[in-house]
Amino acid sequence: MEKWFNVGKIVNTHGVKGEVKIVSSTDFAEERYQKGNSLHLFLPNKKEPVSLIIESHRTHKNFDLLKFEGFNDINQVERFKEGILKVPEEQLQDLEEGEYYYHEIVGCKVVTVQGDEIGTIKEILSPGANDVWVVKGEKGKEHLIPYIEDVVKEIDIKKGCITIEPLEGLLS
Repeated sequence: MEKWFNVGKIVNTHGVKGEVKIVSSTDFAEERYQKGNSLHLFLPNKKEPVSLIIESHRTHKNFDLLKFEGFNDINQVERFKEGILKVPEEQLQDLEEGEYYYHEIVGCKVVTVQGDEIGTIKEILSPGANDVWVVKGEKGKEHLIPYIEDVVKEIDIKKGCITIEPLEGLLS
């Protein structure tokens, strides 16, 4: 069975010539959305994905705008709204040492250097200079952990465990 990885969600159309507005969830938008690359669109209530070839990519007001080959009219892409764009596992790029895909981090357990369990990473936010990991604790409390060297001390993807040294007040 093929494994698929999200790279974006189509949230709307843009203009009348077939462009769609994407909320991107890839770290490699420039490479991923290059002309000629293929993406697979998973639509709600459809079993099979739609294969799409990128004709053009540009950014506009914090969104990625894509146009697909053979789709030149708003009426053709209107049905794509709320669809999820994915790539198969073999299209994932090799990362440098110390770099990780979001799907490798989400679901990992977080513990302190003293061995106290904080919770599990549920989501990754990318608000600015560094990512912020949303960690949900046992009692439902959420902790926001900045992905910076001063805090994140060890990442063991194989064990699904991340060790942190919380800054003062981070877990209160």
